Amino acid sequence: MPIRVLPELLISQIAAGEVVERPASVVKELLENSLDADATQVSIQLEEGGVRRIRIADDGCGIERDELRLALTRHATSKIASLDDLERVASMGFRGEALAAVAAVARVRLTSRTRSARQAYAVHTEQGGDPSEVVPAALAQGTVVEVADLYFNTPARRKFLKSTATEYGHCEEAVRRIALARADVALDLSHDGRQRLRLAAGHETQRLHALLGADFAEHALPVSAQAGPFRLEGRVLPAPMATARQAAQYVFVNGRFVRDRLIAHALRQAYADVLHASRQPGYVLYLDVPPELVDVNVHPAKTEVRFRQPQDIHRLLQQAVERALARTLVASPDRPQSAPFARYAESPPSQAVQLGLGVSQPRAAYFASQTIAKAWRDMPSGEGERAHAAPAASIPDAEQALTRVSAELRRDAEGDLPPLGYALAQLHGIYILAQNAAGLIVVDMHAAHERILYEKLKQGQSGQFASQRLLLPVVLTAGPGEMATLETHAVALAELGFVLGRAGPEQIAVREVPALLAAADVPALLRALLADLAEFPASRVLEAHRDELLATMACHGAVRAHRSLSLPEMNALLREMERVERAGQCNHGRPTWVGWPLAELDRLFLRGR
Repeated sequence: MPIRVLPELLISQIAAGEVVERPASVVKELLENSLDADATQVSIQLEEGGVRRIRIADDGCGIERDELRLALTRHATSKIASLDDLERVASMGFRGEALAAVAAVARVRLTSRTRSARQAYAVHTEQGGDPSEVVPAALAQGTVVEVADLYFNTPARRKFLKSTATEYGHCEEAVRRIALARADVALDLSHDGRQRLRLAAGHETQRLHALLGADFAEHALPVSAQAGPFRLEGRVLPAPMATARQAAQYVFVNGRFVRDRLIAHALRQAYADVLHASRQPGYVLYLDVPPELVDVNVHPAKTEVRFRQPQDIHRLLQQAVERALARTLVASPDRPQSAPFARYAESPPSQAVQLGLGVSQPRAAYFASQTIAKAWRDMPSGEGERAHAAPAASIPDAEQALTRVSAELRRDAEGDLPPLGYALAQLHGIYILAQNAAGLIVVDMHAAHERILYEKLKQGQSGQFASQRLLLPVVLTAGPGEMATLETHAVALAELGFVLGRAGPEQIAVREVPALLAAADVPALLRALLADLAEFPASRVLEAHRDELLATMACHGAVRAHRSLSLPEMNALLREMERVERAGQCNHGRPTWVGWPLAELDRLFLRGR
């Protein structure tokens, strides 16, 4: 078959296939043009999911009469003029393909009026052909783009579109992304004559509240960091609010929504210590990068970018989000909360009674934590941090314990009350029951102690861990595989604080262990470490897998279930929890404590009804 030049219309339709994937693609491109025109108010009207009709009107700067026909021509744009401009793209749209691509597969009418013009003018296209002559039109100011009968001349493409509801959903998501990126622009969206979104221009928090709900707007943790020329702002959801389904996950680079593997990896790493494997984090983050240090021209839809300093971007994102998530209960004067505080607001009373004191879903568990936070903030500040521990003297019975702790709480309510209150008792040797000013606290003592040990182990990881010599060496029998792992990773184990040696052909003698884990079950701990090390390559084990090894050590070193604790021991654990970072979750992402405010307990028991 001979080589020949394709017809102009077919060239345009091929290009449209890259830009106009579905109605949402048209909505996105036209909204970006409105933002580039400095619009402060944009109205979007859709019919049949945008397939039948898309109308977007803005109050931007408008298009000059003599440039209206040119705007519908391929590779015509006012946003770049040279290669230098392309390498420093600061606008949302810049390719000069969007309007021409849409015009190749739909009927388009473009009406515009600049601020200085006496008259608005319009131009339209039919059958994907050349634009019509410019004619006078009625419009106060700005630009109106009407797109009708998408893919009317390419029926094969139209067959691949989904249902009206699905296509509308994609369009609404495109509007949400723009709305989250530009809280200063008012937006309203209607579909088949029904108002779906009405967003006034305002503050970021108001926009988050309107689009992502009150839970996200009120409880998401602020993120703010800068490293050299890069700046990061935004909000991240605490781990207890994460859900099994896909959460709100939005990242904007210079105001442009992107999906980037580097960014996604950095955020997964930031949540690694606090998020359960089955849960999805939530975040809205805004990354500002000098235009010359990011390439936004690597994807036709402009949803992918390439950074010129990827390692710096990764480090900034991971460290900033880790700091936001690593809040302690006594970290700052306003006592930010990051631990779950359970309630059953989403369950009827009968279901709550059936559940008893079991741990509810982590997301539902988080909300009432603000009750404690508010109670803490509203109290008069004390004279610095005070340690609160129950007296060492034995308490003869549970009634005296309850009486004494209640008195302590009443007295301390006028001063500096610990966020987790005071311990009352143990439940089945697994949970600590505590009382604070807000209500009842239930702590999983193993999970809480595991987090405390893990954080302490991480703090000492810059050098070799302090070891404690065992009074008598612990000797354990090991198989050939374990002996081989021991020899291969002897240096790594020594750096972790273990002093080991052979006691026989198939025996290992443990002479020293990390001081923090002196009370651990040494054989079980060492076997778990050897099992982990067997999966890792011999080189650079600690650099690549240190946190995994430390998590294993913390798990085996934490207080085990069914161990009886005294009240002073329980209170000491509560005080440690209040000071350690990420105390709301164990190393596996499970909640370490939950609680019920008195009002919720009253509701469960139908008090006052």
